[in-house]
Amino acid sequence: MAKVRAARAGEAGEAGALTALVMRSKAHWGYDADFLAACAPQLCVREGELAARRVVVAENARGELLGVASLEDLEGLEGLEGLEEDEEDGPRGPAAGDGPWARLGLLFVEPSAIGLGIGRLLYRDAVRRAAALGFRRLLIEADPHAAGFYQAMGAARRRDPGPDGLVRFEVAPVPLAGWARAWTGGVPAVHVGNVAEFNAQFADASLDREQRAAHDYACLAAFYSPCPAALVLPRAVPPGWVALVGRQLGWGPEVEVYDGLVERGPGLSDAVRARPALAERVTGRGLPLVPWGRTGPYARLAGLPWRPRELRYESKSAAHELFGRILAGGGHPGITLPAQWRATTRRAAARLLAGRARAGESTVLKSEHGVGGSGTTVVTPARVREAGGARAVLRGLPRGPLLLEEYVQGPQRDADGPRDLTYDGFVDGAGRAHEVGAAVMDVADGGYRGATVGPGVVPARLAGPLLAFGAAVGRELAACGYRGWFDVDFVADAAGRLAPTEANLRLTGPSAAFMVAARLDELRGAGHLVRIADRVELGARLPDAQLEEVCADLARGCAELGAVFVPAIPTGAFDPAPWLGILVAARGAGALDAAEALVRERALAAGAGFGGEFGAEPGAEAGVGRAPGAARGGQSSKSKGLAGFRVA
Repeated sequence: MAKVRAARAGEAGEAGALTALVMRSKAHWGYDADFLAACAPQLCVREGELAARRVVVAENARGELLGVASLEDLEGLEGLEGLEEDEEDGPRGPAAGDGPWARLGLLFVEPSAIGLGIGRLLYRDAVRRAAALGFRRLLIEADPHAAGFYQAMGAARRRDPGPDGLVRFEVAPVPLAGWARAWTGGVPAVHVGNVAEFNAQFADASLDREQRAAHDYACLAAFYSPCPAALVLPRAVPPGWVALVGRQLGWGPEVEVYDGLVERGPGLSDAVRARPALAERVTGRGLPLVPWGRTGPYARLAGLPWRPRELRYESKSAAHELFGRILAGGGHPGITLPAQWRATTRRAAARLLAGRARAGESTVLKSEHGVGGSGTTVVTPARVREAGGARAVLRGLPRGPLLLEEYVQGPQRDADGPRDLTYDGFVDGAGRAHEVGAAVMDVADGGYRGATVGPGVVPARLAGPLLAFGAAVGRELAACGYRGWFDVDFVADAAGRLAPTEANLRLTGPSAAFMVAARLDELRGAGHLVRIADRVELGARLPDAQLEEVCADLARGCAELGAVFVPAIPTGAFDPAPWLGILVAARGAGALDAAEALVRERALAAGAGFGGEFGAEPGAEAGVGRAPGAARGGQSSKSKGLAGFRVA
């Protein structure tokens, strides 16, 4: 594993060796001797300039130099006109006076080390250092042969050409977002994927008792904070998945994975506690623990007090009452609250539903709990007629208490603005509420399918009232003792007002997108849009090796578009109807849409070689794949002395 350090001067000076490395790297592109000789004065690394140019090197464990980079002050910004992208695809460059600029003066890799990630390591180090030093912009003048690398790393190409045929790029360095530092105290955390455990405590009839889908969704534990120390997962995950995610998000190789702990049922925290060595490893290092949501078993694992009443606003009726109290205090003119009724019996629900249908009103039927739209159904008057009456509609719904809510009519056209939005925030251990941001959700027939976060995603006319109301909810949650992540979901009405529909006292899909956006901004510069899509269909059930190959291909394809692909939920690939959960990121809406389209197209075509018929279980053929949840190292691995689970 390579590491970055400052270049050495003095008796052990490296200037000569670095100059030779730079020239070998430049020659790698096939330039002739005359051209290289002409370049030599500009490419020379002089010992007296190492500190001023902030020169660093990458070296391997044997101390061998693998690459060099410099982060230099930039003088004279005349002629820097702006970015090449259209306005709809990303912000244009600022005026030269908007803040201090730096230049990536050198970034060269030893030819034998090209393709090993050394360039990525040095580039990310330069962006991080630029942010720490307060530079607002980083200018890159790249060899045309390296332009593809900088585009893949997220740099924005400029319209103005560089000197001597070089290609100019620009980056806006930023530190990790303040809310992200506050979330885990600025240190890596242990992520506990207890999605099924959280759901099970509400005993909701709309949720799958086996919690199979929840175990897939637990893979989002990889994104419970921007940079994890360890992942604790119920199902076994493909062996190369965390490595690919880590390359995309700049994690080190030390991220540990403890998976395959629970195949069915909700008991992840209890499964960890039943393995004393694992429990000690997870809880005994002084690192923060981050669960999907608070539960009694998790509280026992983490050694925290358990106060279930803190989760009362996970209830849709309790959240509605909370919203009403906030609105009664005034100060939120852009927010409207839909009426809600609790039906004590199915007969009462049928009467109310029938009456609203006769009046031409649509109704939203909700269970008291439920995630991702489970237990939520929109019933129009036409649907009541087609079903043969309100009772017939209700017979097709899960048993249990029902809420009936006024349906909020949304914008007539997509161009009029987004329909479904969400606010994310959290309350820290000291009771301070933090704003994370606003997102646009992809919702169809009441079911959540994904979300997009990033600058400009939510129109300003909606963002103001949404953020203000979400912050008010955060203050109320803090006052009632809740600590942790929360969100508030909204629908927009035809008049441009927002109606809050529910609160979630846990992490969610949009929260994963916010985490990835914060991490990519830190690694690649500000301005990333991130989209999470819960379900992208695969053309066939693939064995592990082929699934990893497909994901690597998708990562390369997105990089060519200047986008980032991250496989978010890999275990769905082993379901009878195989699928992936994904994250894609880019700096502009056009590139984001193109990346998602590419991923969907290639993922669906991925199974062509298998004819869509890999068999009843992936891994049924000798030597390929595995059955979902089958032990892969768990039975035999004794890594770090922890028997019964895998450390990756």
